[in-house]
Amino acid sequence: MSIRDWPAAERPREKLLALGAATLSDAELLAIFLRTGVAGQSAVDLARHLLGDFGGLRALLQADLPAFSRRLGLGPAKFAQLQAVLEMARRHLAEQLRRDSALESPQAVRDYLKALLRHEPHEVFGCLFLDAKHRVLAFEALFHGSIDSASVYPRQVVKRALAHNAAALILTHNHPSGVAEPSQADRLLTRRLKEALELVDVRVLDHFIVGDGEPLSLAEYGWL
Repeated sequence: MSIRDWPAAERPREKLLALGAATLSDAELLAIFLRTGVAGQSAVDLARHLLGDFGGLRALLQADLPAFSRRLGLGPAKFAQLQAVLEMARRHLAEQLRRDSALESPQAVRDYLKALLRHEPHEVFGCLFLDAKHRVLAFEALFHGSIDSASVYPRQVVKRALAHNAAALILTHNHPSGVAEPSQADRLLTRRLKEALELVDVRVLDHFIVGDGEPLSLAEYGWL
């Protein structure tokens, strides 16, 4: 049966318009993106098949072009569309951050950093550079590592903070495992960076670890 033959309340597009995107399942959201199915499968059926094939939405979103294009109903055009959607979402979150003080918008900071780093297959360490009023100047991914670690050099962090004329910054890195709990090495690194940056009058406001769920704030746990 075609989706057009479903009751209006069960069609993904109509459901989204009536109730909001948050009410849709991963398969329903993906079906709206796909727009059409293939022979013998509606868009929702195809979406469910793809999610099962990839092992979930996260794996689909972080798939590279060859892996993405090997799947039924997908190809370079769909890959380009998906990457454009993801980048628009990241830029939208960045614009929200630039309007206000980062300290006044802690959820916006979390959302932005999660959008940037959650789908990275390897560990990435970056900094959100802020002015004296804690407004965002820039974000930079400074170090890239393996699946469970990245080498971070305080000298380079200080150098980039001075280049941006930053008064403060927020540190961040992801845990590809999805577990956001900080290691002893994470806490030690945070202290080292804080001490190094204090020498040039740059404050470290927080260090967010991005995993599954909400990014963890070391400042909120008293570990800064």
